[in-house]
Amino acid sequence: MAKVLLERLADGRSGDKGEASNVGLVARNEAVYAWLRDNLTAAAVGRMLPGIARGPVERFEVPNLLALNFILHDSLGGGGTASLLTDAQGKTHAQALLRCTVEVPDGLLAGL
Repeated sequence: MAKVLLERLADGRSGDKGEASNVGLVARNEAVYAWLRDNLTAAAVGRMLPGIARGPVERFEVPNLLALNFILHDSLGGGGTASLLTDAQGKTHAQALLRCTVEVPDGLLAGL
């Protein structure tokens, strides 16, 4: 097993959806997507981002893009127009997730 930053496995993009932020991850290949689908649950993302995901986390699978999309509820302090947060639009939330460490099988890293 190897400990790696999630950014080694996927690219990400995020933004705001009113009071929630949206974090999309796109796997680098099909094997990585399968691992992410099986291991990166909504609960896991909530544990990885406790200071950001203060409410429920929802996960949506987008297999044709090898992607997972997470909605982090109660993460923007009321949204862009109502919040005093520095990043009230959630633009940095994908980077925060990508900087988290995960433990993966060594073989998953081949070819990345």
